[in-house]
Amino acid sequence: MLVQGSLNIETVPALFETGLQHLAGEDFQVDFSQVASVDSAAVSMLLGWARAAQRVQHNLRVKGLPENLLSLARLYGVAELLPQQSN
Repeated sequence: MLVQGSLNIETVPALFETGLQHLAGEDFQVDFSQVASVDSAAVSMLLGWARAAQRVQHNLRVKGLPENLLSLARLYGVAELLPQQSN
């Protein structure tokens, strides 16, 4: 799935639910390379997806995580909990 635009408190809830639906049935790969901006909701979404993937024993693969999302995760001390990026 390709994610585009802004990931914020307004856009994340619907995207989070879509991701959970994918993870319920299969492995899930998300491309963040087209994301323009993020807030802390994006970090929460990724952590929630990671927990859900672990719970149902599916793989969550991400690529193109924006630097500002990674910076927020480091600021909150949760960067090591984010899914590993693939190429």
